[in-house]
Amino acid sequence: MPTFPASRLADIAPFHVMELLTRAKALEAEGRDVIHLEVGEPDFPTPEPIIAAAQAHIASGRVFYTPALGLPELRRAIAAFYATRYGLALPSERIVVTAGASGALLLALACLTEPGSEWLVSDPGYPCNRHFIRAFEGVPVGIPVGPEDNFQPHATGLAAHWSARTAGVLLASPANPTGTMLSSDELAGLAAFVRERQGQLIVDEIYHGLTYGRSAETALRYGDDIFVVQSFSKFFNMTGWRLGWLVVPERFLRDIEKLAQNLFISPSTPAQHAALAAFAPATLAILETRRQEFQRRRDFLVPALVDLGFGVAAKPAGAFYVYADCRRFTDNSDRLARELLEATGVAVTPGRDFGQHAPQHHLRLAYTTRVERLREAIERIRQFIG
Repeated sequence: MPTFPASRLADIAPFHVMELLTRAKALEAEGRDVIHLEVGEPDFPTPEPIIAAAQAHIASGRVFYTPALGLPELRRAIAAFYATRYGLALPSERIVVTAGASGALLLALACLTEPGSEWLVSDPGYPCNRHFIRAFEGVPVGIPVGPEDNFQPHATGLAAHWSARTAGVLLASPANPTGTMLSSDELAGLAAFVRERQGQLIVDEIYHGLTYGRSAETALRYGDDIFVVQSFSKFFNMTGWRLGWLVVPERFLRDIEKLAQNLFISPSTPAQHAALAAFAPATLAILETRRQEFQRRRDFLVPALVDLGFGVAAKPAGAFYVYADCRRFTDNSDRLARELLEATGVAVTPGRDFGQHAPQHHLRLAYTTRVERLREAIERIRQFIG
């Protein structure tokens, strides 16, 4: 007799930060002032040129399905962006527009994952990655990474966990929750390592554009056999539009198209027409100003946390997160996050969402609010740990 729900659901954990967010919202409803450092969402509104493009399309009334792989003109615009940003000639046919980066990851893993096959993922890392793998009856295998690795996987760690069941590797640069990046040499070496073992590499690049001090290199430079996941959510400030893209090795395109047709029909049509304005010079100028503001926030928050006694072993080079070591104050970061919220109204994310490697010693703080609010948050934390 079958059992319901499916047994795989036992391995899919809730997103614990959302429960903390629910409590934060309840406190706000009671009149408390809450400083939100828990959610990985830019606080800036969608740039006006993108909104105007969406409004113009909706006003036409022609809001119909698009091809399953996305508007051809948007796919061409993304390819042109790769040429301008990375100097990379990428055929637009390999670009698949998706329902957010989550849709891109679902398509890639649905295409590549056999029941029981293993995928190597960073620990700590974005929690949905391991849950997506499990949803397709795969097995996520966490690779512990820490300060000594810049919180990024290296070939020695992958080799130690590679088995006959390993299908491939899923990594991110810049990474969530740490904001760390792989160098060009490291990306090239990891791509070669996976290729030599006849595995598949998927690289999450959704925080490209939000880097500080150096630009991020796309993994596409190191092989046409790599899947790359991208998004309009983070750098382009379009989280609620639910739009991303997947760069697909040519031999998988027909399979990805079949999956997209069946799973999604097509991405949001208004969102796709809006995104046509994302690469306009006026939009990119707005986004660069916002990137500089994120850097200003990072440059305030990191030393302020260190001054309080938190450890920041790897200064974030991208994204908008600080992964702070809190063991000076607690051996239970989940309890600390909850007590901090109740006592001070500062909401942060405990490490438990991101894996099994020392989660009790870490908090993730998102610098997705203005410096004045970050300064207030630091003062409240100072008084709390006093």
